[in-house]
Amino acid sequence: MIFNSIRWRLQAWHGVILAAVLTGFGVAAYKVAHDNQMRSIDQDLGQQLDGLFRPRPPEARPPDDRPPRGDRGRPFPFESSEFETNLRQAVSEFGAAGGPYLVLWRMNQGAIARSPGAPPEVPEPKEALAQAPPEVGPGQRGFRPGPRGPVLARTRGQFREISIPLPRGFVVVAGRSIADDQAAMQRLALLLLAAGAGIFLLGLAGGGWVAARAIRPIEDISATAQRISAGDLSQRIDVADTESELGRLAGVLNATFARLEASFTQQARFTADASHELRTPVTVILTQTQTCLARERGSAEYKETLQACQRAAQRMRRLTESLLELARIDAGEEPMRRERFDLGRVARESAELIQPLAEQRKVLIQTDLALAECAGDAEHIGQVVTNLLSNAIHYNRESGAVNVAARTEGEWGILRVSDSGSGIAAEDQPHIFERFYRADKSRARAEGRTGLGLAICKAIVDAHGGSIELESKPGVGSTFTVRLPLAHG
Repeated sequence: MIFNSIRWRLQAWHGVILAAVLTGFGVAAYKVAHDNQMRSIDQDLGQQLDGLFRPRPPEARPPDDRPPRGDRGRPFPFESSEFETNLRQAVSEFGAAGGPYLVLWRMNQGAIARSPGAPPEVPEPKEALAQAPPEVGPGQRGFRPGPRGPVLARTRGQFREISIPLPRGFVVVAGRSIADDQAAMQRLALLLLAAGAGIFLLGLAGGGWVAARAIRPIEDISATAQRISAGDLSQRIDVADTESELGRLAGVLNATFARLEASFTQQARFTADASHELRTPVTVILTQTQTCLARERGSAEYKETLQACQRAAQRMRRLTESLLELARIDAGEEPMRRERFDLGRVARESAELIQPLAEQRKVLIQTDLALAECAGDAEHIGQVVTNLLSNAIHYNRESGAVNVAARTEGEWGILRVSDSGSGIAAEDQPHIFERFYRADKSRARAEGRTGLGLAICKAIVDAHGGSIELESKPGVGSTFTVRLPLAHG
């Protein structure tokens, strides 16, 4: 499904977050503009009231200890009996139709005066009337509108009104039409909506481009993996930016693919070699039996045929046993004991065990064995030493020598087996530990060797956490070096 892809999920989350941010910004901008507009209208209405109750001209303003005068110079002392009359008249003569308006309310009497432009449906300011003191407070001699007195604001349809409570139960309501202001706010809302939609679409397009570029390496990785799964193990991911997270991932995957290719190649070669090695003794057995059964033969001929079949069967047994041992080691099923043993003693016992073969081949075994206590399975390490000695004897020259040395170097126990044979060609040395690989194929097969001995040695040494290396010079000889971890404690 398209919506299950990472690209579309990124795009969806980007769109949701962008829409939320733009919506929040638009709502906040509209609210700030609306609040500022209403605050400006309230201040304008307050100034209208301030002008109504302040004396004119300014130079005729009375001292601070006298009550203020109205628009026409009439005094507005709260305690005066003319206060209500003058207030009614000032409200009735305020402004003109279509402009700001005033409505004078008194507790329990309703609207007692209104300016010419006041709409007839101005509702009663109940909250302001509840706050209007019925009597003049101590020391209160005049009216000071605006910030000095309580102001209650409300929006009623297309009108904005402020209510100012006065002593003796009066409330002045000042208001004006805000139809033009509301139209301006609607235009602002449409502008914010259009701008937000445009930014959202541009953001989606930009986010899609960024998401596509971000996902492209993943798509390349997926395409390469699909080609590899189809059988083309030589494919690799093109790593353009090795410093990025995806670049490092591609590098790791390329290394994994390389190991996978090498493993499959080795497995294919191993299968082919194993089939070839098994086919030879099977062919011998079939040929011998078919020839023997072709006509009547004497007991000597039957015996010779059976002996040939026996030799072929023994070769098959050695081969299958070696294959099974390698398989168990690779799978971790071959038990490897962890015990302290002397590498020098194991080497000495292996040399004594193989001494008859050396005497038969007229090869001298020389030893230089020091104490080297290692941790591992002495029996399997003995098998390694025996295999190395057997190879050194078989591929040595007549009257040659084999040197076996054991000692410690740092944290390692070192075993070296050297021979004075013909050596191994440089092109064969990198493959010498591969299964079924033989540097001298005709000689090894003629002597019944399987080509698995060194592979088994390497598998055993690797299972012990050690290493095995080869140094060889054609015409001089070869040296195998085994490193095993020393025992501690």
